[in-house]
Amino acid sequence: MDNIVLVSYFVSLSIIFVFGLHGFIMIFYYNKYKNVKHIPQKEFVPSSLVTIQLPLYNELYVVERIINSVCEIDYPQNLMEIQVLDDSTDETVDIVAKIVAEKQKDGFDIKHIRRANRQGFKAGALKEGMKTAKGEYIAIFDADFVPQKEFLKKTLSFFNDEKVGMVQTRWEHINGDYSILTKAQALALDGHFVIEQAVRNKAGFFINFNGTGGIWKRACIEDAGNWEADTLTEDLDLSYRAQLNGWRFVFLKDFTSPAELPSEINALKNQQFRWTKGAIETAKKILPLVWKSKIPFRVKLQGTFHLTNNIVFPFILLVAILNVPLIFIKNSGPHQVYFAIMSIFVLAFISSFLMYLYAQKDIRDDWRKKIVLFPLFMAGSMGFAVNNSRAVFEGLLNRKSEFVRTPKFKVVDNKDSWIGKRYNSKKLGLSVIVELIMAIYCLVGVASSIYFLEIAALPFQILFFLGFAFVSLTSIKHAYSKA
Repeated sequence: MDNIVLVSYFVSLSIIFVFGLHGFIMIFYYNKYKNVKHIPQKEFVPSSLVTIQLPLYNELYVVERIINSVCEIDYPQNLMEIQVLDDSTDETVDIVAKIVAEKQKDGFDIKHIRRANRQGFKAGALKEGMKTAKGEYIAIFDADFVPQKEFLKKTLSFFNDEKVGMVQTRWEHINGDYSILTKAQALALDGHFVIEQAVRNKAGFFINFNGTGGIWKRACIEDAGNWEADTLTEDLDLSYRAQLNGWRFVFLKDFTSPAELPSEINALKNQQFRWTKGAIETAKKILPLVWKSKIPFRVKLQGTFHLTNNIVFPFILLVAILNVPLIFIKNSGPHQVYFAIMSIFVLAFISSFLMYLYAQKDIRDDWRKKIVLFPLFMAGSMGFAVNNSRAVFEGLLNRKSEFVRTPKFKVVDNKDSWIGKRYNSKKLGLSVIVELIMAIYCLVGVASSIYFLEIAALPFQILFFLGFAFVSLTSIKHAYSKA
């Protein structure tokens, strides 16, 4: 039995280790290309018709904000078409109808597009909009975004290069300091955008459209086969199909599209579940095409890491489970060589830390205050292992599920609150019970580490305990919060 635990633990840590060390690769390319900047080939002159699509579903709190901000974009009114792709089933429909009518009186070419059903969810709405879109370029914003006035001027100029099919901007966080939850999310997203997206783009690897805050050349979408709804990450799917067809993407690190982060943890869990499961579905669909293509081997390899990195979550969960018996095994037999070898796995933690440190130093003057949240972020990632492992297994087993959108509540600062508002989920699934059990279980691990004076193991035992405890208890608290 001891050998089974030791082998399972070693295999799990090895997989986490391989993906964790990827941070060192990102840092290497970050330093190699840090002086490379994306510069438009020609000076921007507004001349092209642009369609701005706003896909939404039951967003009564933020829909007025997104429509108003899009109408304030600095671009000739006669060259801008706005499609509100509204699949709502509540009073959002009436709010949109009223705002659209007002904007039409102001001279905007804005349309309220409704469908008979949500077939295909967001991908279906975007594809439906494409049928009547007049623009040569298609910009997309989710309901929680507040695009800057210069968005089109900053992005369109890159399409002077005929091979460019999509330009993605970095997400900024309008409520990043609202709570511990949003602070941890901001840290995580900064690592993705500032390091992963920017570095991959500069190094010639594939990147992905992030679903919002970007603009496509219409011809690119059509050439890649248009939007498809067979995965929960239609943006990642289309991105790879387009780049496999030879289109180039541009990522703008230094121009941002502000957005509201989920302030309620159960909404965040739904978002993470959708992203994780969708990435696994996309990997199964796209990886065979990647490896059959004639792109360079290094691009294939990097694309594989990109599409499969969520596979680590079941192994994180397994490590959490095996951590406790491992303490007793270590103190009951001669396994000194095994545990000496295992110490090398701490490099994965260092790799991740450095990647997020570099990201904060790149864009934040107060990076020291931000990076101290890294242990909290790590604990949260561990705590989400139950939720995200379920997503991985459902993706691998081809279990289809609804596209559950992430509701927003127009929460910007401490004067705002999501409590008592519509869309808060009161349903707590089995995963919360499992998370609570894992918190108690990991607390046993903490106590055991202290009892056996396993000081080296204690920090990770504490992180697992805090992660599962925070995620489970906050899920319960948020589900039953009352105004």
